[in-house]
Amino acid sequence: MTISSKIENKVKKLPIGTTFTYQTLAVKSDEYAATAKTLERLIKKGMLKRASTGVFYKPKQTVFGELKPKEEELLKNYLFENDKRIAYITGLSLYNRLGLTTQVPKVIKIASRDKRIFASIGNIKGKPVKSYIDVSDKNYYILEILDALKDFKQIPDMNKRSGVLLLANEMKKWNEKDKNLLVKFALKYPPRVRAILGAIIENFGVTNETKPLKESLNPLSQYEYKITEDILPNAKNWNII
Repeated sequence: MTISSKIENKVKKLPIGTTFTYQTLAVKSDEYAATAKTLERLIKKGMLKRASTGVFYKPKQTVFGELKPKEEELLKNYLFENDKRIAYITGLSLYNRLGLTTQVPKVIKIASRDKRIFASIGNIKGKPVKSYIDVSDKNYYILEILDALKDFKQIPDMNKRSGVLLLANEMKKWNEKDKNLLVKFALKYPPRVRAILGAIIENFGVTNETKPLKESLNPLSQYEYKITEDILPNAKNWNII
Protein backbone atom coordinates (compact mmCIF):
# COMPACT_ATOMS: atom_id res chain seq x y z
CA MET A 1 0.00 0.00 0.00
CA THR A 2 1.34 3.45 -0.90
CA ILE A 3 1.83 6.16 1.71
CA SER A 4 -0.94 8.18 0.05
CA SER A 5 -3.43 5.29 0.27
CA LYS A 6 -2.44 4.58 3.86
CA ILE A 7 -2.97 8.21 4.91
CA GLU A 8 -6.27 8.47 3.05
CA ASN A 9 -7.56 5.34 4.78
CA LYS A 10 -6.58 6.76 8.18
CA VAL A 11 -8.35 10.02 7.41
CA LYS A 12 -11.53 8.19 6.35
CA LYS A 13 -11.66 6.46 9.75
CA LEU A 14 -11.45 9.72 11.69
CA PRO A 15 -14.73 11.11 13.12
CA ILE A 16 -16.32 14.01 11.27
CA GLY A 17 -15.90 17.35 13.02
CA THR A 18 -12.81 16.44 15.06
CA THR A 19 -9.45 18.05 14.46
CA PHE A 20 -6.26 16.11 13.83
CA THR A 21 -2.56 16.68 13.17
CA TYR A 22 0.32 14.80 11.58
CA GLN A 23 0.93 13.25 15.00
CA THR A 24 -2.64 11.92 15.04
CA LEU A 25 -1.91 10.09 11.80
CA ALA A 26 1.31 8.63 13.27
CA VAL A 27 3.33 9.87 10.32
CA LYS A 28 6.98 8.79 10.17
CA SER A 29 9.65 11.39 9.50
CA ASP A 30 10.27 10.10 5.97
CA GLU A 31 6.52 10.19 5.17
CA TYR A 32 5.83 13.87 5.86
CA ALA A 33 6.25 15.06 2.27
CA ALA A 34 3.93 12.39 0.84
CA THR A 35 1.44 12.97 3.66
CA ALA A 36 1.40 16.73 3.05
CA LYS A 37 0.64 16.16 -0.64
CA THR A 38 -2.14 13.71 0.23
CA LEU A 39 -3.75 16.11 2.68
CA GLU A 40 -3.54 18.97 0.18
CA ARG A 41 -5.28 16.76 -2.41
CA LEU A 42 -8.05 15.90 0.05
CA ILE A 43 -8.45 19.61 0.87
CA LYS A 44 -8.87 20.44 -2.82
CA LYS A 45 -11.51 17.69 -3.07
CA GLY A 46 -13.38 19.25 -0.17
CA MET A 47 -12.92 16.18 2.04
CA LEU A 48 -10.74 18.12 4.49
CA LYS A 49 -10.41 21.66 5.79
CA ARG A 50 -7.38 23.31 7.35
CA ALA A 51 -8.13 24.80 10.78
CA SER A 52 -4.63 26.24 11.16
CA THR A 53 -1.08 25.33 10.24
CA GLY A 54 -0.74 21.57 10.67
CA VAL A 55 -4.29 21.18 12.03
CA PHE A 56 -7.06 19.70 9.88
CA TYR A 57 -10.65 18.48 10.19
CA LYS A 58 -13.32 16.65 8.22
CA PRO A 59 -16.19 19.13 7.76
CA LYS A 60 -19.74 18.15 8.65
CA GLN A 61 -22.32 18.84 5.94
CA THR A 62 -25.88 19.74 6.95
CA VAL A 63 -28.97 21.09 5.18
CA PHE A 64 -27.87 24.52 6.44
CA GLY A 65 -24.39 24.17 4.97
CA GLU A 66 -21.01 23.20 6.32
CA LEU A 67 -20.48 23.16 10.08
CA LYS A 68 -17.11 23.95 11.63
CA PRO A 69 -15.93 22.02 14.69
CA LYS A 70 -16.83 23.48 18.08
CA GLU A 71 -14.42 25.92 19.74
CA GLU A 72 -13.30 23.24 22.20
CA GLU A 73 -12.35 21.00 19.28
CA LEU A 74 -10.58 23.72 17.31
CA LEU A 75 -8.59 24.69 20.40
CA LYS A 76 -7.83 21.10 21.37
CA ASN A 77 -4.11 21.41 20.68
CA TYR A 78 -3.95 24.31 23.14
CA LEU A 79 -6.01 22.58 25.82
CA PHE A 80 -4.03 19.35 25.79
CA GLU A 81 -0.33 18.56 26.07
CA ASN A 82 0.87 15.04 25.29
CA ASP A 83 -2.78 13.91 25.32
CA LYS A 84 -3.17 15.30 28.85
CA ARG A 85 -5.61 18.15 29.52
CA ILE A 86 -3.87 21.22 30.91
CA ALA A 87 -6.50 23.90 30.24
CA TYR A 88 -10.17 24.61 29.62
CA ILE A 89 -12.29 27.33 28.04
CA THR A 90 -13.83 29.77 30.51
CA GLY A 91 -15.41 33.23 30.52
CA LEU A 92 -18.26 34.32 28.25
CA SER A 93 -17.67 31.50 25.79
CA LEU A 94 -18.23 28.95 28.56
CA TYR A 95 -21.23 30.79 30.00
CA ASN A 96 -22.79 30.94 26.54
CA ARG A 97 -22.33 27.20 26.13
CA LEU A 98 -23.86 26.57 29.55
CA GLY A 99 -26.90 28.62 28.54
CA LEU A 100 -26.29 31.43 31.04
CA THR A 101 -25.92 34.16 28.40
CA THR A 102 -26.59 34.72 24.72
CA GLN A 103 -23.53 36.91 24.25
CA VAL A 104 -20.51 35.61 22.34
CA PRO A 105 -17.05 37.00 23.14
CA LYS A 106 -14.58 38.26 20.57
CA VAL A 107 -11.72 36.71 22.53
CA ILE A 108 -11.93 33.35 24.30
CA LYS A 109 -10.42 32.93 27.78
CA ILE A 110 -8.28 29.83 28.28
CA ALA A 111 -7.67 28.82 31.90
CA SER A 112 -4.55 26.91 32.93
CA ARG A 113 -2.69 26.60 36.20
CA ASP A 114 0.90 26.79 35.02
CA LYS A 115 0.82 27.95 31.37
CA ARG A 116 -0.12 31.22 29.74
CA ILE A 117 -1.93 30.07 26.63
CA PHE A 118 -2.47 32.37 23.66
CA ALA A 119 -4.35 30.91 20.71
CA SER A 120 -5.09 31.97 17.14
CA ILE A 121 -7.06 29.75 14.76
CA GLY A 122 -8.76 31.62 11.94
CA ASN A 123 -11.14 34.10 13.55
CA ILE A 124 -10.78 32.47 16.96
CA LYS A 125 -8.47 34.27 19.37
CA GLY A 126 -7.65 33.02 22.86
CA LYS A 127 -5.99 34.71 25.82
CA PRO A 128 -4.78 33.20 29.09
CA VAL A 129 -6.27 33.34 32.57
CA LYS A 130 -4.98 31.47 35.59
CA SER A 131 -7.03 28.58 36.95
CA TYR A 132 -7.39 28.12 40.71
CA ILE A 133 -6.72 24.37 40.51
CA ASP A 134 -4.45 22.15 38.39
CA VAL A 135 -6.58 21.20 35.38
CA SER A 136 -7.32 17.64 34.29
CA ASP A 137 -9.96 15.73 32.35
CA LYS A 138 -11.39 14.61 35.69
CA ASN A 139 -12.02 18.06 37.12
CA TYR A 140 -12.30 20.75 34.44
CA TYR A 141 -16.13 20.55 34.35
CA ILE A 142 -16.19 21.23 38.10
CA LEU A 143 -13.95 24.27 37.64
CA GLU A 144 -16.30 25.50 34.91
CA ILE A 145 -19.19 25.66 37.39
CA LEU A 146 -17.04 27.36 40.03
CA ASP A 147 -15.94 29.93 37.44
CA ALA A 148 -19.59 30.61 36.61
CA LEU A 149 -20.29 31.25 40.31
CA LYS A 150 -17.21 33.49 40.54
CA ASP A 151 -18.41 35.63 37.64
CA PHE A 152 -22.13 35.28 38.41
CA LYS A 153 -22.65 39.03 38.97
CA GLN A 154 -20.90 39.96 35.73
CA ILE A 155 -22.54 37.48 33.32
CA PRO A 156 -24.48 39.72 30.89
CA ASP A 157 -28.23 39.36 30.18
CA MET A 158 -28.54 36.42 32.58
CA ASN A 159 -31.75 35.67 34.44
CA LYS A 160 -30.50 35.01 37.98
CA ARG A 161 -33.30 32.61 38.87
CA SER A 162 -32.65 30.53 35.75
CA GLY A 163 -28.90 30.76 36.31
CA VAL A 164 -29.09 29.44 39.86
CA LEU A 165 -31.42 26.62 38.82
CA LEU A 166 -29.27 25.67 35.83
CA LEU A 167 -26.08 25.45 37.90
CA ALA A 168 -27.82 23.56 40.71
CA ASN A 169 -29.23 21.01 38.25
CA GLU A 170 -25.78 20.53 36.73
CA MET A 171 -24.23 19.81 40.15
CA LYS A 172 -27.00 17.36 41.04
CA LYS A 173 -26.06 15.19 38.05
CA TRP A 174 -22.63 14.45 39.51
CA ASN A 175 -21.65 11.52 41.69
CA GLU A 176 -20.67 12.03 45.35
CA LYS A 177 -16.97 12.05 44.54
CA ASP A 178 -17.41 14.99 42.17
CA LYS A 179 -19.65 16.80 44.65
CA ASN A 180 -16.98 16.41 47.34
CA LEU A 181 -14.36 17.75 44.92
CA LEU A 182 -16.66 20.68 44.18
CA VAL A 183 -16.61 21.68 47.86
CA LYS A 184 -12.88 21.00 48.16
CA PHE A 185 -12.00 23.09 45.09
CA ALA A 186 -14.33 25.90 46.18
CA LEU A 187 -12.09 26.47 49.21
CA LYS A 188 -9.44 27.75 46.77
CA TYR A 189 -11.87 30.28 45.26
CA PRO A 190 -12.82 33.72 46.67
CA PRO A 191 -15.16 33.77 49.70
CA ARG A 192 -18.15 34.99 47.64
CA VAL A 193 -17.94 31.78 45.57
CA ARG A 194 -17.96 29.64 48.71
CA ALA A 195 -20.96 31.57 50.04
CA ILE A 196 -23.19 31.26 46.99
CA LEU A 197 -22.12 27.66 46.41
CA GLY A 198 -23.00 26.78 50.00
CA ALA A 199 -26.40 28.42 49.65
CA ILE A 200 -27.16 26.60 46.38
CA ILE A 201 -25.97 23.23 47.71
CA GLU A 202 -28.03 23.63 50.89
CA ASN A 203 -31.17 24.96 49.19
CA PHE A 204 -31.29 22.38 46.40
CA GLY A 205 -30.05 19.41 48.42
CA VAL A 206 -27.05 18.83 46.15
CA THR A 207 -25.03 17.28 48.99
CA ASN A 208 -24.81 17.46 52.79
CA GLU A 209 -21.17 18.62 52.72
CA THR A 210 -21.60 22.35 53.38
CA LYS A 211 -19.78 22.55 56.72
CA PRO A 212 -16.28 23.20 55.24
CA LEU A 213 -17.72 26.08 53.19
CA LYS A 214 -19.49 27.64 56.18
CA GLU A 215 -16.44 27.36 58.42
CA SER A 216 -14.22 29.01 55.79
CA LEU A 217 -16.30 32.21 55.74
CA ASN A 218 -15.98 35.27 57.96
CA PRO A 219 -19.37 35.53 59.73
CA LEU A 220 -19.14 39.34 59.58
CA SER A 221 -18.61 39.49 55.81
CA GLN A 222 -21.41 40.03 53.31
CA TYR A 223 -21.45 38.95 49.66
CA GLU A 224 -23.33 41.14 47.22
CA TYR A 225 -25.04 39.12 44.50
CA LYS A 226 -28.41 40.95 44.53
CA ILE A 227 -30.13 37.59 44.82
CA THR A 228 -33.49 37.81 46.55
CA GLU A 229 -34.99 35.23 48.91
CA ASP A 230 -37.51 34.13 46.28
CA ILE A 231 -34.50 32.87 44.29
CA LEU A 232 -32.49 31.52 47.23
CA PRO A 233 -34.62 31.37 50.40
CA ASN A 234 -31.52 30.71 52.52
CA ALA A 235 -29.45 33.56 51.05
CA LYS A 236 -29.30 35.48 54.37
CA ASN A 237 -27.98 32.39 56.16
CA TRP A 238 -24.91 32.70 53.93
CA ASN A 239 -24.70 36.51 54.22
CA ILE A 240 -25.68 36.91 50.57
CA ILE A 241 -27.30 40.27 49.84
